[in-house]
Amino acid sequence: MIPAGVKVLLASHPVDFRKGPDGLLALVRDAGSDPFNGSLYVFRAKRADRIKIVWWDGSGVCLYAKRLEQSKFCWPRIGPHRVQLNHAQLLALVDGLDWKKVRPVAVKRPQSVG
Repeated sequence: MIPAGVKVLLASHPVDFRKGPDGLLALVRDAGSDPFNGSLYVFRAKRADRIKIVWWDGSGVCLYAKRLEQSKFCWPRIGPHRVQLNHAQLLALVDGLDWKKVRPVAVKRPQSVG
């Protein structure tokens, strides 16, 4: 379960998948972000069939990895930009679904009746 308010940042450019958690966190740091801020950083392999997610959980560095056997993950166009996902989009991505079709419903903030 991903705690509410956790940022999920997706790197659209493929990375060397021989990198472990320390190497991936170095990429985050070199891009100007704090790798220990609790955000989830999502990386892709060149073939788009593999994904790695790295994050600091408050007591250590965590690494999640998955390889799809007969399909590819849905990725944004390759480039130097990062994309922020919401929790539902991350779950769709990890399941191999098109996360770009997952949109939040606009909810109007309730008003107090006085």
